[in-house]
Amino acid sequence: MTYTEIKEKGEKKYYYRVKSIRKGEKVDKQRVYLGGNLKKQELHEKEHEADKKLLNIQEKKIEIKEIEASKNLGSLGSNKKSENNTGSSIKKLDISDKKITFNIDKNKDFSDWYTEIIQKAELADLRYNIKGFLVFQPWSVLSMEKMFKHMEEALQKKGHKPYWFPTLIPESNLKKESSHIKGFTPSVFWVTHGGETKLEEKYALRPTSETLFYQMFSLWIRSYKDLPFKTYQRANVFRYETSATRPFLRSREFHWIEAHCAHATQEDAMKQVHEDMETTKEVLHDIFGLPFIFFERPSWDKFPGAYRTFAADVLNPGGKLVQQPSTHIISQEFSKAFDVKFKDKDETEKYCWITCYGPAISRIFASIIAVHGDNKGLKFPWKIAPIQIIIIPIGNDEKITQEANKIKKQLENNNISVDIDNSDKRLGEKFYFWEMKGVPIRLELGKRELDKNEITIYRRDTNNKETIKINDLFNYIEKTSIDIDKNLTKEADKLFDNNLIDVKTKQEIKDVIEQGKIARCGFCSVDKEGEACAEVIEKETGAQVRGTKLEEKLDKNLPKCAICNKKANHIVYVARQY
Repeated sequence: MTYTEIKEKGEKKYYYRVKSIRKGEKVDKQRVYLGGNLKKQELHEKEHEADKKLLNIQEKKIEIKEIEASKNLGSLGSNKKSENNTGSSIKKLDISDKKITFNIDKNKDFSDWYTEIIQKAELADLRYNIKGFLVFQPWSVLSMEKMFKHMEEALQKKGHKPYWFPTLIPESNLKKESSHIKGFTPSVFWVTHGGETKLEEKYALRPTSETLFYQMFSLWIRSYKDLPFKTYQRANVFRYETSATRPFLRSREFHWIEAHCAHATQEDAMKQVHEDMETTKEVLHDIFGLPFIFFERPSWDKFPGAYRTFAADVLNPGGKLVQQPSTHIISQEFSKAFDVKFKDKDETEKYCWITCYGPAISRIFASIIAVHGDNKGLKFPWKIAPIQIIIIPIGNDEKITQEANKIKKQLENNNISVDIDNSDKRLGEKFYFWEMKGVPIRLELGKRELDKNEITIYRRDTNNKETIKINDLFNYIEKTSIDIDKNLTKEADKLFDNNLIDVKTKQEIKDVIEQGKIARCGFCSVDKEGEACAEVIEKETGAQVRGTKLEEKLDKNLPKCAICNKKANHIVYVARQY
């Protein structure tokens, strides 16, 4: 994991970028000095440069290991010349194909593992010539299209109607709610010209769409009979991220769904928060296989313009939390600014309570990569795999080819996404390649199988093989596809096992965070008066107060605040974040 460490001497602050790599029980640390008393923008830029240096250090270490390994192979070959003549040493080198395909231990070096799998599995190309913008490649797009489908179906079942809104937002719209514009101005891309003509008013490439939706809400909502008014759109949004960008996790353009709903009362708005939480569970956990904790954020970490903010945090294997769908009860200042009101049953006019919910599909995809993958590469849940089955014909027999095509057509007729690998790659290479790509099921069909009317099946979730009769294939897939998703979800749920640690002191928080885990502690306040204690935590550990767990039942005798030692009014969770 990579984070910024701050050391103070008198009034001067010294900043260091630190990369910690767990090796068994030991943690190795590499540091790059950033400078002293840096401003926020300058700090972000230096962090980005330091991350490049730290990555180069790691790449050099890997390169040295590879050189040493090749020397060892060379000495092995010189001691056994007879093996070279028979070709058996080449077979031994074939084993290393597995390492060439993918050769980073995910648990020991998650950061480099993540970077490497994006390139090897062809998920995104980072070489587009605007920093922070990705070219999404087919293997990620095919999966994300299925992810969008499941999320949109869940929203529509709950009464949300789909809309398509413009990409441009007039500056005057953004300025209508002061805290919103203040929160987003630093990250807005502005359109200032139409052709050669300077525009009278600047337009923002939407960083989020509240100010689009609510202008129209004021035109569409008239009566209590119109409520709840439930909408959503699938869109891409643009934010000028100044922090180091990371494919899928933090980019300057990302793909998401945002749902906006208007309600008659604050109680109805809170019911919508609970519904959003249910949607997150139904889709993120039950379909995508991602475990999460649903938090209410402290007041200093609310969405700009929100009255209350809630979010689902997923734990990455590297020990950092990733914020996934967030939902907000929007401040009524928005309703007043955009004149979103309705006539109630008693004929009085009232301002609506508005909620918004934002599952970022491209960011959720990052968690799917991180949570389910292993040292062989990706693993996809069945329902969102780009391809669910890959068929590997073994040999050039025409009968094998015909049977493979027949099976493919039958699978496609049953709405299963399938492909046949007819490439010139060696058989072992094909196996390693599709395992790295995360295809849930591989079918192997050769003369041996054909003669017995059988087919060999490899499951990516268990890495196990078995042979069944071809006639039993569809019953097998129907049952096994369910088992695959259950198995991946069960394994993912273990991420939080032994990673939530109760602590009572600042030092205990430090120790837990250094181990890449989540600290749970007593805390004085999640309102503004608690912000000073949160700043101490961030300054000394590089971690953040994520918030209180929604609807967590608390003991009457809470421990004291772990920072100021005053009476604790809450239990909060502390972790590093992406």
